[in-house]
Amino acid sequence: MDDFMVGLVGLAAVILIFGPVVLIPLAWFFFKFKRDREIQNTLRTALEKGHEMPAELLEQINEPKTQPKKDQDLRRGIVLVAVGLGIGTFGYLVGDKDAFGPLAGIGSIPLLIGLGLTLLWVLRSRHDR
Repeated sequence: MDDFMVGLVGLAAVILIFGPVVLIPLAWFFFKFKRDREIQNTLRTALEKGHEMPAELLEQINEPKTQPKKDQDLRRGIVLVAVGLGIGTFGYLVGDKDAFGPLAGIGSIPLLIGLGLTLLWVLRSRHDR
């Protein structure tokens, strides 16, 4: 019975760790597909009833859904820099010398990505002038 419980705990840990990694993108794709299908059904019904589709509506459907905002890179960069510094600071405050190295390494990933996004924002703002 003891081996069964150890296996069950291991299985539960794997499901709790990797389950959201799989389920969140699947849920996003499912609801996006569902929304697009409902829009197509609405348009199909309108066309069957003899309504004309305005050109603006067709252009709006075909254009990209999101337009990048002016300061989007700066905001994301600042958040990632803060996350990276927070992880590194946590590693320092734990007080264990063996914990600081790995946590500083993990924190350096969002820190460097955030610095890159901030640099990209600076370069784009200079280019737009």
